[in-house]
Amino acid sequence: MSHTMERFLSALVSPDNQVAGESLIGTIKIAVLPIAKVFTMCFLGFLMASKYVNILPTNGRRLLNGLVFSLLLPCLIFSQLGQAVTLQKMLEWWFIPVNVVLGAISGSLIGFIVSYIVQPPYPFFKFTIIQIGIGNIGNVPLVLIAALCRDTSNPFGDSDKCSTDGTAYISFGQWVGAIILYTYVFNMLAPPPGGTFDIAEEGNLPIKAPPKDGVPVPEQVPLLPQEDVDTPNSSKEGKFKKLLVFLYEKLKLKQILQPPIIASILAMFLGAVPFLKKLIFTTDAPLYFFTDSCNILGEAMIPCILLALGGNLVDGPGSSKLGLRTTAAIIFARLVLVPPAGLGIVTLADKLGFLPADDKMFRFVLLLQHTMPTSVLSGAVANLRGCGREAAAVLFWVHVFAIFSMAGWIVLYLNILF
Repeated sequence: MSHTMERFLSALVSPDNQVAGESLIGTIKIAVLPIAKVFTMCFLGFLMASKYVNILPTNGRRLLNGLVFSLLLPCLIFSQLGQAVTLQKMLEWWFIPVNVVLGAISGSLIGFIVSYIVQPPYPFFKFTIIQIGIGNIGNVPLVLIAALCRDTSNPFGDSDKCSTDGTAYISFGQWVGAIILYTYVFNMLAPPPGGTFDIAEEGNLPIKAPPKDGVPVPEQVPLLPQEDVDTPNSSKEGKFKKLLVFLYEKLKLKQILQPPIIASILAMFLGAVPFLKKLIFTTDAPLYFFTDSCNILGEAMIPCILLALGGNLVDGPGSSKLGLRTTAAIIFARLVLVPPAGLGIVTLADKLGFLPADDKMFRFVLLLQHTMPTSVLSGAVANLRGCGREAAAVLFWVHVFAIFSMAGWIVLYLNILF
């Protein structure tokens, strides 16, 4: 037994398993330090929002989230993706959006199996599937890549190239994530037939119920207008209007075309046209001042989003109706069962030759997309659908345990890649 253990330990620290000259301890350090930075900034946000300091109250966090979503994140995506992307690269990167879709499918299948076994309380069956199946493919990976690349001893080489490439890869997948979120997730989190999740707590009214005291709360406004549209069926005009409403309902264009997605599409279009790329994204370009301004604003995204995320966790476990067993099952499935499925998907794609040769950052980003905690934006959609408190509780515990799980998975990925 002891001989077997010695062989295992010697295999771990053998030169074949070193990452860019680093020992296993060095690999752990590279993996854990970004998580530690993320945790520190989240904790400061948590502290600022706590009742003892109260600098980031609910309204303040809402404004900060709005600023990040509407300005800082689009600026980061536009500058980084636009500088990195070309038409040739977009053709090479086709597997990134496919990976996002496959991640949602595999995660949802695992979520369905776990939900079937655990049997969450009614009406949270579909809710449980979504909390397991939909990971954070945008914000947290962006933060992790930024923290990882900041360290000069990172295994991916030059800090600037590491950061630009990583951000570009992550941004390239975000538009697909938004489509999944505002179509699949929005429909899955629909209230049960009665129009309520039976949550009586203040601030979490179902969207079909009238707001208390007649004051509408912004989070409770449905993403889409109600379906009962008064259109005369007899006239052609009425039928055409009905068709438009149907397309609006099905495609949900208003919800899909959010600022980060518009920034992604714009960056891909401008970056893919050589003349426009030279006009805007090269350092000696006449319009580079605009890209540089976006760069400066984009740098503020990371601290702001982490402060807001930490502040949102103040609402914490709350009085969730999910119960300990369902909450534990969601955490375990999302952080322990989903990543191996993702590792299998990426390994198979690599064997089939779908991934660019010798691009380790590309593979690392694909693996990260399967390893993240539950999407914060899925929590926002859950809030709109009337199950916000349950989503807040899940997000709180998943992010707490993700600190440990992500460090472990990143160590494994670095050892596989290098």
